[in-house]
Amino acid sequence: MRRPGFLQISICLMVSMLVFISPAKAQMPQRGGNQDTIMGWTDDTHYLIRTFDADKNPVVQSVDIKTGKGIFVPPAKSDRELISQSLPQGTTLTMNDVISPDMKSVLLVKENDLFFFAISDKELRRLTNDKTAEVNARFSPDGIKIAYTKNKDLYVYDLVNNKETRLTFDASDKIYNGYSSWVYMEEILGRPSHYAAFWWSPDGNKLAYLRTDETDVPVFTLNRLDEADGIHGLIEATPYPKPGDPNPKVKMGIADVASAKTVWVKTDYSIDQYIAWPFWTPDSKKLAIQVVNRDQNDIKIILADPSSGDFTQIYDESRKTWVEFYEDIYVMNNNSGFIVRSYRNDWENLYYYGWDGKLITQLTNFNFRITGIDKVDEDMKMVYFSATGDESTEKHFFRVGLDGKNLLQITTGNGTHNVSISPKGSYFVDTWNSVVSAGTMIALDKKAKIFREIHKFEQPAFDPTKNSKAELVKILTSDGLFNMPAIITYPVNFDPTKKYPVVFTIYGGPDNKKVKNLWEGSNPSWYSQNGIITFSVDHRGSGHFGKKGLDYMYRSLGKWEILDYEDAVKWLLTKPYIDGARMGITGSSYGGYMTCLALTKGADYWTHGFAGSSVTDYRLYDNIYTERFMDTPQDNPEGYKDGSALNFVKNYKGKLYMTHGDMDDNVHMQNSIYLISRLQDEGKSFEFMLYPGGRHGWRGAKAIHSRNEANNFWLRNFFF
Repeated sequence: MRRPGFLQISICLMVSMLVFISPAKAQMPQRGGNQDTIMGWTDDTHYLIRTFDADKNPVVQSVDIKTGKGIFVPPAKSDRELISQSLPQGTTLTMNDVISPDMKSVLLVKENDLFFFAISDKELRRLTNDKTAEVNARFSPDGIKIAYTKNKDLYVYDLVNNKETRLTFDASDKIYNGYSSWVYMEEILGRPSHYAAFWWSPDGNKLAYLRTDETDVPVFTLNRLDEADGIHGLIEATPYPKPGDPNPKVKMGIADVASAKTVWVKTDYSIDQYIAWPFWTPDSKKLAIQVVNRDQNDIKIILADPSSGDFTQIYDESRKTWVEFYEDIYVMNNNSGFIVRSYRNDWENLYYYGWDGKLITQLTNFNFRITGIDKVDEDMKMVYFSATGDESTEKHFFRVGLDGKNLLQITTGNGTHNVSISPKGSYFVDTWNSVVSAGTMIALDKKAKIFREIHKFEQPAFDPTKNSKAELVKILTSDGLFNMPAIITYPVNFDPTKKYPVVFTIYGGPDNKKVKNLWEGSNPSWYSQNGIITFSVDHRGSGHFGKKGLDYMYRSLGKWEILDYEDAVKWLLTKPYIDGARMGITGSSYGGYMTCLALTKGADYWTHGFAGSSVTDYRLYDNIYTERFMDTPQDNPEGYKDGSALNFVKNYKGKLYMTHGDMDDNVHMQNSIYLISRLQDEGKSFEFMLYPGGRHGWRGAKAIHSRNEANNFWLRNFFF
């Protein structure tokens, strides 16, 4: 349940469920598939745009940005398509196959073995032939070697000499080399890593990797009782550290591929700390490693020598609350240093450091949030980046020199802006939209002057009998400190003289924003079609207010979220069209936690809740995520107690429907079982649906079933 990294897909969040626990789809721009899209640039003055003809077929043009004149471009086949067409008959690419960096060869994973195919050779070559699966195969940067793990040991295959070399030899059921523990995958490296914990050097001659020892980590057991597991069932036991438990012990090794020898970086193995997210100097002579202490309030970057394991510290940052690993550090190709996006002044700004640890330039000094680096033009000494600007619900595009001068905000106007940069930075195409507008696509010069509208997105005239209307509002917290952004979406045929039920659609975790100034479209959601107002609001710890807001979450998960959401309910109740007797809330994972807490701790404000895969007590979740915000239960017993839905069951008086997968290895069903037991002991009425075989989400028929259950829950409780 980690904060989303900006180089990682949002499925790293627990909110990214495979099933929609609530019946409404995610609120994304509803433009449909047949919309004009910038595909790239052919040179500094010609962009590629995909449009559609009258028959809805895609058409690509190369367009002169200055004149708007374009020529049709024959549909270009992707590198993946070219490789796929070159494969021997009967062989097809799958999502597990890996394309080389030069896009001219591919690793095929089949029969639990690796096969190599190069377009130039036109021959499928079998690399491995054993019973053990090769996992997380990755090309070296030069494309002539492959690294992978097998039985959780690290291997390299030399494609030139057709030789497999084993680099590590001590893996077991609790010791892994180049393969991460569950908790590292979930909370540090991210789900897209697929447990991979090794990193090639730029020259392809070395591999940095984590050695993990989970001997002391307590094991959590799941009982597999699905029909496919047989009549006696199966046991699935996974090391899973809960708050206060022993952690996996880790150290960073650097393997020389030629000699197959490992040098260990000389960090103190006796210290309980987290080690991850390494990055190499461009010349491959040094390895930078990020180290975070167990309390997660200090992060250091050390620079290690691959030949000796000695290191020097080049960066240190600490806070009274918490810090997090840097997942999007930009390493300068000229070997001068790196750019880090840090909260040093309570907002994420950009800092340019040298490899000697000295600050070269503070590139920005905003009191708003920078959300990511889009491009660094080292020749022109320019950094292009995205940030919210003064309104936290928006997204804008900026440019600044590597000397911190000549800052320019390239996009203007309310809304969400996505920008495509010409190769030399002479021109920009800004595709934007907002809550009230489907937006346009505009051309700007290097001084950010708009000189041509490229395309205006279709926005049908609003019809109250067919469409729903969304409104972006702000709600002041009762302590007067934060102006929370919220989106209220009215149902079709909305009549302000009538009373309507409301459903809060939330996630609510620390540093997780839901409210954005983004076009939602006018096509009504299931809620809007059925006479229900939907409402999303972001509390003080959602990330809109920088560390000033986030730090309220420290040692108090569940406290401020509910207090701020209660202020939102009070705001809603001032509206004559709101029915306070039908105040619903729904969410999954952390959103399920918020829903369970709202129906117990906040029972005076919410009447109905539909909760999926919920945390109900943070003693039951993993230690890395939980301790980041809460410290351990021994250090913060009152914080854990106050944030547990279990301790407020006596308040419960509404109607709660919970769902959980019995094989959820992330938020264990233990969470729901504990709450169910307390509710039963108090004689409370509730509903619960178990999904056999379901992990942290489920697909297919069970997903449809869950969605239908949610729909029916709201209909029968709100209208019948």
